[in-house]
Amino acid sequence: MYEPYYNPLIHFLLAQHVEISTITLLLLFPVIVTVVVVLRQIVGIQAFGIYTPSIITLAFVFIGQQRWSDIKYAIMVYVTVIFVGMMMRYVLKKFRLLYLPRVAITLTVVSFAVLAILAFGGSTGRTGFSSAPVFPILIIIMLVEKFVTVQIEKGSRTALLLAVETLFIALVGYTILSPTTIIGQTIIRFTLIHTWVVLLIIPINLFIGKWTGLRLSEYLRFRDVIKKIQ
Repeated sequence: MYEPYYNPLIHFLLAQHVEISTITLLLLFPVIVTVVVVLRQIVGIQAFGIYTPSIITLAFVFIGQQRWSDIKYAIMVYVTVIFVGMMMRYVLKKFRLLYLPRVAITLTVVSFAVLAILAFGGSTGRTGFSSAPVFPILIIIMLVEKFVTVQIEKGSRTALLLAVETLFIALVGYTILSPTTIIGQTIIRFTLIHTWVVLLIIPINLFIGKWTGLRLSEYLRFRDVIKKIQ
């Protein structure tokens, strides 16, 4: 894809045979990371760190890059990974295994579970599901290690809550980054024309880095206390 009104930097990169999809993802990845920071630090949504929601967002974009509706396949894989990971905790608990063998067995079962739902998708005529790219699926599968770690350290309830919040952040990121959404198309086009805007990410993070106020979720949680103080 080539447009004459792109920023000169984009023209230069295209002239060096850099793919437009690569340029777009690298330019918008800092935006996704900052969205994760805003949702965590200002809104108060928790998740599996900053890396996991960001990389899950990219996996969602790759799976749903042709049609917006394909995002449901990514969500189905995500839910399968979390569900099987949670079940395997209880199945393997009585064996008292070390951490790494436990994760390896869980990853094996998760892989077969994802293969099963891909086969089911193909058998029911959902070819978009059965032909989903493998690397984004593998990225989502690797989430199970993070999930198992939190399960062991903080319990299943906390791990499940963080998984739901990570999914929410990834869907917000997908909406911003995907070329199949109106918001994504607008942001991508604007970024390719005004590439320098991405640098505003730095002062935004400097501001958030100095944030000492309550998060929005804390305002809701402590609203009765705040009313009494006022």
